[in-house]
Amino acid sequence: MKYISTRGGIDPISFTEAVMMGLAADGGLLLPDSIPSVDSATLDVWKDLSYPDLALKIMGLFIDDLSNEKLESIINNSYKNFDVPDVTPIAKVGKWHILELFHGPTLAFKDIALQVLGNLFSLLLKESGEKMNILGATSGDTGSAAIYGVKGKDNINIFILHPQGRVSKVQALQMTTVTEKNVFNIALKGNFDDCQAIVKAIFNQLDFKAQYRLGSINSINWARVLAQIVYYVYATLKVKRQTGDKAVNFSVPTGNFGDIFAGYLAKQIIRPDIEKLVLATNENNILTRLVLQGRYAKSKVIPTISPSMDIQVASNFERYLYYLYNQESERVKRSFMFLDKKDVIIINQEEQARVRRDFVSASIDQATTIKTIRDTYEETGYIIDPHTAVGVAAAERLKADLQNGPTVCLATAHPAKFPDALNNAIGKEPERPKVLEGIEDRPSRYEVLPAEVDAVKNYIVKHAL
Repeated sequence: MKYISTRGGIDPISFTEAVMMGLAADGGLLLPDSIPSVDSATLDVWKDLSYPDLALKIMGLFIDDLSNEKLESIINNSYKNFDVPDVTPIAKVGKWHILELFHGPTLAFKDIALQVLGNLFSLLLKESGEKMNILGATSGDTGSAAIYGVKGKDNINIFILHPQGRVSKVQALQMTTVTEKNVFNIALKGNFDDCQAIVKAIFNQLDFKAQYRLGSINSINWARVLAQIVYYVYATLKVKRQTGDKAVNFSVPTGNFGDIFAGYLAKQIIRPDIEKLVLATNENNILTRLVLQGRYAKSKVIPTISPSMDIQVASNFERYLYYLYNQESERVKRSFMFLDKKDVIIINQEEQARVRRDFVSASIDQATTIKTIRDTYEETGYIIDPHTAVGVAAAERLKADLQNGPTVCLATAHPAKFPDALNNAIGKEPERPKVLEGIEDRPSRYEVLPAEVDAVKNYIVKHAL
């Protein structure tokens, strides 16, 4: 299988080349040249596989330039430090099935993909004898998950930008208390969209990218999306076996569109086993407005208690738009040039209808988020974090659309990462996992920089391998 750009400006490349390239050289995002499908007989064989074994099967569909043995080693090493053997267990909470994606080292769903990506980078750099400087932006959870994926590894330095004061205290400490010599945290005086725009601008300076051997850990890197497809298939097979239903719905807290895009691909791979995808947003609802109004229009970022979703420009939307435009890469390119100038992409009525077949969507405000955390706790004793609560609330609001099968709500982070929000909702903080004990007392290291491309570039030049 080969990989191509959404903007059509590069020759097809291999999987490992795609991993190392990150953002395509023409400014687009990388995608496989075809999406494989899996028949019901194969799924019947897969239904009893462990999570790592299923990951090997699914990821193997998209990878033909790594041996099965190497891929298996990467997967096993990636999940050996999770605190449960099945990696992503499912809890029945009231009417919902909660897919717990927070059992990795930083207690967020990002660990599932970034442990894989860190080990992929390590293997490929060891084989090539090259070095890499990873550059990424985080709205909360990606940063610490990326850092834990590569901290202490040879031949890799990592530079992570986070918006100063716009992530939770615990999220910030999970990044800045990692003091390995290859880790560099940058607190940017701006919001997440500023962080992401600076990263993309630097990657688009191809000479600088090549000179300093920049690599990407954000979900613009195809390997991130690929690793996330696995838990949609795993949960579908598990819930179908438990309930006897023919299909499953998913409700996905959505900011940068990477997670739900993995669900969209999973739906293509195992169709018709996945029925509906709920695109759940907080007040930063550019994607909900797209589904309901056909307009992808930028607006100002609103800080909320679900900070990982406080995003207006969803980078992975470009991948979906490529399919929505029937793989017309020139049209994708023109649309994003128009977005840069006019802050909007408008789709036609036929495309709106397709979007609404692919997704149902709701925007959840902070009052409803808090109420959902409180109601879930009072009714079931189960504690959910604010991002998960957005997904649960959206599923509740859209339950009329979710009648053809059970609904799985993605629990994207451990509630202990958001003690202030939980204290506000239920009057107490959740019990802390061991990895967070004493985190406030650990040494912390980070650099504060203005939201300027040159300031970040100069910092990279000073500290790059």
